Amino acid sequence: MLSTPEVLRRTGGRPVKSIVFDEATIAARVQALGDEITQAYPDGQLLILGLLKGSFIFLSDLVRTIERPIQVDFLVASSYGDGKVSSGTVRLLYDPETELEGKHILLVEDIIDTGKTLQRLMALLGGRRPKSLAICALLDKQLASEPRPELRFVGFRAPPAFLVGYGLDHAEDFRHLPFIADLE
Repeated sequence: MLSTPEVLRRTGGRPVKSIVFDEATIAARVQALGDEITQAYPDGQLLILGLLKGSFIFLSDLVRTIERPIQVDFLVASSYGDGKVSSGTVRLLYDPETELEGKHILLVEDIIDTGKTLQRLMALLGGRRPKSLAICALLDKQLASEPRPELRFVGFRAPPAFLVGYGLDHAEDFRHLPFIADLE
């Protein structure tokens, strides 16, 4: 476990309320997810589609644990800006260049709050005739008041806090942290 001075050094002196998931816990769960994904897709073309920016560290660690041939591409969508609460408006800023038709598509997301971003993305991707379409999320806050897409693979149930680290940010800060913390 990191000491308080080490946490403050890594966060630039900005305090965090607590470390919610430490580095070792995250690594073990990511390995388990990779094993689950390997078993779930024994054949066919598998495209891992990362939702940037938040998923990039999780995606990087995850794809190295999947023991089968895969392709990797990305989507960029925005719903937060520099606030701590989703605006509810989803903007698609980058569309994958990889052909999706006939492939198993696994959309990788860092954190699911309300699920509004995923609703729009699943409709968009489903229209491109993939063989299958599923979601893998590192964190699920389970905050949705409306129906949302099923999450096939989930790393952790997340507390109702504003989390940073391991790819998650606040106004582009904290992504580099090797742990996930509750921002004060």
